[in-house]
Amino acid sequence: QLQLVESGGGLVQPGGSLRLSCAASGFTLDYYAIGWFRQAPGKEREGVSCMSNNDDSTYYGDSVKGRFTISRDNAKNTVYLQMNSLKPEDTAVYYCAADLYNLGLDATYWTYWGQGTQVTVSS
Repeated sequence: QLQLVESGGGLVQPGGSLRLSCAASGFTLDYYAIGWFRQAPGKEREGVSCMSNNDDSTYYGDSVKGRFTISRDNAKNTVYLQMNSLKPEDTAVYYCAADLYNLGLDATYWTYWGQGTQVTVSS
């Protein structure tokens, strides 16, 4: 059974950092494009970052460029999102996603999803 499980969320002060992890099981993550998305209350799911399965090209949403970094560790079958200089507007549930064929920051095209982890940025 293909499964994605996020961890690492929590409460952090503005300007702080968090690293989210997404562990994959039931499939080899190396073959898949990977992505991170977030959803705040009352808002649509927003693309944060994604990474190609072909050449590891990375893409970021404008609101997180220069602050967030996506990476993968194929040996651990795990994806990471390093989040620095966090702002209150980064508060959301963060989801990881995987897809064999699609790439991009539109959540519509992604097939496999984790259950999400809450990130709250507040003083």
